[in-house]
Amino acid sequence: MLPDTTHPSAELTRDLALLEQIEKNPDVTQVSLATQLDVAVGTVNWHLKRLIQKGYVKIKRAERKKLRYIITPEGIALRARLTVDYIEQQFLLYRRVRQRVKEYLQQAREAGFDRVRLVGEGDVADICRLTCLEQGVEIASDGRYPAITVSGLTVRLEGLEESQG
Repeated sequence: MLPDTTHPSAELTRDLALLEQIEKNPDVTQVSLATQLDVAVGTVNWHLKRLIQKGYVKIKRAERKKLRYIITPEGIALRARLTVDYIEQQFLLYRRVRQRVKEYLQQAREAGFDRVRLVGEGDVADICRLTCLEQGVEIASDGRYPAITVSGLTVRLEGLEESQG
């Protein structure tokens, strides 16, 4: 699933996903692309038109009503740049989450806690879990411990004040 278009890099992420799908199957349809990327067909059409206008993709008629999308050398270079940018953004996210969790764990320790609860699931929660393990902080299920709460890409420390009682 692709990120929300309100995010500044969402357009580039979509471009990358489209280029990857076209590379896998040049005979892919816009309907199929929309389904694979979990977006509207109109969104795929708009992105493809942009990629074509910029010279990253060309269209060839395969049959009377069938189109074949071909990634140009410029498109291949764009895909490579977008891939590197995507990886760099993911590592930045990883480092930021780890740093924030380390700060939260320090706050919990200063408040006298050697354990925290972890609320949430997904990749960001996994980063939190690993950071806790690396910092020697146990993850508890008991409600009397503060919680590191993960919601999407947001990580918060909750319940520290109430837990201190």
